[in-house]
Amino acid sequence: MLSLFSTLGGLLISGLPKLLEFFQDRQDKKHELQLARLQTERELSLAAQGFAAQARVEEIRSDQVAMQTESQTTVAAYDHDKAVLAKAASWVSSYVGTVRPTITYIFVAELLAINGALTVYMFMHPGLIQSVDDVIRYSEVIFSSDEMAMLGGIIGYWFGSRGWNKK
Repeated sequence: MLSLFSTLGGLLISGLPKLLEFFQDRQDKKHELQLARLQTERELSLAAQGFAAQARVEEIRSDQVAMQTESQTTVAAYDHDKAVLAKAASWVSSYVGTVRPTITYIFVAELLAINGALTVYMFMHPGLIQSVDDVIRYSEVIFSSDEMAMLGGIIGYWFGSRGWNKK
């Protein structure tokens, strides 16, 4: 019986290092998996930040390329107009010179007509305006900041191109 217990004890003791190694290996793998997960999360967050910054850089580059392309297109159109007008009759050159101012005058006249019609409509319907807040709200509709910016640009160009702002 003693030999049976000693044999069984020897088998158990000889297998004990393997059993301890198994638990140690399992613990090591669990720790490595946790480290790998943390490293992956860190790399993903850094990549996301880097990709966001890289995407912004690419957006800026795309905008620069678009502006350069637009500028080159405008220059090419002006060069083409110069080449065509150099060979054209004088009345064609005169007509081409009147296109931009004519369109500007039409735009300003249209703007004044629409804003005038809206103003007359407001005065013809006094129930629309009950307070100063209503006047301010409707004046922002009639004279929007975009319209005023365009009109200011047109007037500034018109006066500036005629030398009226020079002393």
